Amino acid sequence: MTDFHTDRPVSAALAALVLLQLVMLGALYAGVPPHPPQATPVFGIAPFLGAAVAACAASLVLGTGTRAGRGLAGLAALMALASFGPQKYLDAQFPLIWPAVIAAQISVLTIGYRLVRAPAPDGRANAARLAA
Repeated sequence: MTDFHTDRPVSAALAALVLLQLVMLGALYAGVPPHPPQATPVFGIAPFLGAAVAACAASLVLGTGTRAGRGLAGLAALMALASFGPQKYLDAQFPLIWPAVIAAQISVLTIGYRLVRAPAPDGRANAARLAA
């Protein structure tokens, strides 16, 4: 049975998202291409990346054995999709950023799979518990 407090695949995926988002944030500040735009129509990208990294870090600290930790891991994965989601395949800079996009998407898929399909701390499958 998996101990979700130390679920290594989720922890590794969260760590990957932290690093990817910090590199992109650093590229934004340094102006090194390809870097994310300085602003998007809906929100500022730097504060959003900061919040996404914070969600990853908080989930790692709490552990995914807690409800809050699992929720933050899911939130972190969704937030990462704003920067690295499938829409990036249509981005003109995709040939320059594809390694980050693919790595982030693998991380998001890992988090999603582990949060829904892997055993919960009480031994029941999360999918069965979510359906109840």
